[in-house]
Amino acid sequence: MAEENGQSRRYPQNLQGLLQLAVDAGSATEEPAPAEPMSEERKAWLREALADVAKGQMDEVEQMKTCLAVLNQEGKGEVELDEDDDEAKESAFEMLSELCENLDNARDLMVLGGLELCVSRYLSHSQSGLRWRAAELIASCAQNMPQLQTHLLGIGTLPKLLQLTDSDPHPTVRVKALYALSCLVREQEAGLQAFLSHDGFSVLMRGMQSENEKLRTKSAFLLLNLLTSHPEHKDTVVSMGMVQQLVSVLRTPHSQFHEHVVGTLCCLVEDCPQGLRDCRDPALGLEELLKQRSVELRGKEENEEELEFCKHLRSMCFQRQQSDDNGMDR
Repeated sequence: MAEENGQSRRYPQNLQGLLQLAVDAGSATEEPAPAEPMSEERKAWLREALADVAKGQMDEVEQMKTCLAVLNQEGKGEVELDEDDDEAKESAFEMLSELCENLDNARDLMVLGGLELCVSRYLSHSQSGLRWRAAELIASCAQNMPQLQTHLLGIGTLPKLLQLTDSDPHPTVRVKALYALSCLVREQEAGLQAFLSHDGFSVLMRGMQSENEKLRTKSAFLLLNLLTSHPEHKDTVVSMGMVQQLVSVLRTPHSQFHEHVVGTLCCLVEDCPQGLRDCRDPALGLEELLKQRSVELRGKEENEEELEFCKHLRSMCFQRQQSDDNGMDR
């Protein structure tokens, strides 16, 4: 029976078979198995499976080269032909985005010059469908890849993404550009410094004030993430009038992204005296706003976290203030 479950089992000679072999080897027994010499048949199977994996990787590089050849083509000057070209280019971008979910492929795309092409030509393309697909590809490549993040920063990607996020007329382009932007600045010190030097916090603030729900949500989330990860920048955003702007956003019709807005205010009053003073300013009317919002959210399961943020912010700003005032009276 052990022999039947072991070396006699036939596996497909491809990547799936190789992965199945690894899974079976790891789960066959909890006890350490005695070392046995690998049969010649197993050695031959393993060599062929690994060769197939390497061949598959080479095939993917060829696919990327084909996509880049399509993207490198210039327009023909005739409307119908250019429309066909744009459709082909959109398909090429979609294939590249799928291929570059593999980190090795993303690195190969950089070596092949694909990222420079995205940044230099397609982030500023006249067709919105190509602009947002270029931004999406940049995001796919930059995620968790410091080498590619550094490369993208070095070829001037971040200012272009900020501009698209801030002012592109097409809503999908703005959302995808912000997604790519977040991949360059989160957990990336050089990216954060470039973001600061180009007034990135103001871009996020304007994003939260836009009519695009996805852009508002993602802008608020990124702002909260950056201030939580880098509290040293709280004073900078407070000096920009961020507290007043965030409270103004909270006064708009309620939306799910308000959870991130209240969370950001909580962040700005912790260990930030000016942020606390700004929130306590009677002219803002924040205490009454938080009371009203808490009543509206009570009993709504989907808003539990926002409700907790409201309670926490009230406690830090106003209940503590009452205690301080009482202490001074005594």
